[in-house]
Amino acid sequence: MQVSIGDFSRMTHLSVKALRHYHDVGLLEPASVDAQTGYRSYDVAQVAPAQIIRRFRDLGMPVDQVKAVLAAPDLTERNALIVDHLKRMESQVAEVQSTVASLRTLLEPATPSIAVEYRSVPRMRAAAITKVVKRDELAPWWENAFEEIYDVLRAAGVRSTGPAGGVYPTELFADEIGEVVVFVPIGGALQTAGEVRVVDLPAVELAVAVHHGALRDADRTYGSLGAHVAERAIGIEGPIRERYIVASDDTPDDGQLVTEIGWPVFRTTAPR
Repeated sequence: MQVSIGDFSRMTHLSVKALRHYHDVGLLEPASVDAQTGYRSYDVAQVAPAQIIRRFRDLGMPVDQVKAVLAAPDLTERNALIVDHLKRMESQVAEVQSTVASLRTLLEPATPSIAVEYRSVPRMRAAAITKVVKRDELAPWWENAFEEIYDVLRAAGVRSTGPAGGVYPTELFADEIGEVVVFVPIGGALQTAGEVRVVDLPAVELAVAVHHGALRDADRTYGSLGAHVAERAIGIEGPIRERYIVASDDTPDDGQLVTEIGWPVFRTTAPR
């Protein structure tokens, strides 16, 4: 039995606009379309599939993924697609909760002072990958780059001589794109492969602060450290250096991560 698009809308709680869109993208096609008027009619047997579509869309599942779920050849594949989406949702919820907690901290009236150490960092040999990266592509590239570096080190039987790190130019923050270097310190020669190269990072003078917790909240430490440097007029042009003292490979808990952030300065003697 066929019903009008209006009645079908009431039966499924999908708007007429949504039903037309789902028809256009091939997600839910009407049972028939009048050739002269263009009026769409739906079969009552389509109510259950339409309600399933609405629930998937309420969960934020993209149209293409809903189509894939509905077209899955068996229950196992369908469930796998649904579980993958639920995992992505859980990750998004965790990120939102972390952002909310961070915002609450920023809104607190009292901000503790930050401990800053002045450090002369000597020239350093490292296995590194260098690439021009967009800011919104940094996280996945960063993870893959470190994985490649450590794979090369393991294959060569070379051990790191200190914590891994990264070099981040001002352009990455100001223009949302810049040449980033991620590195792992090593003691000597290395047979390189892929994008991994041996580099000698130059000596640098840094004001260093320690960030505890997830890197997505590192802007708080960047802000405090940058203010400390600016107030003393000791900052110079140059990239930020990070060192990952406790990294994600060391702990599954983001709250336990420890990162040193180094701001380039023209002297290491602590100013008054």
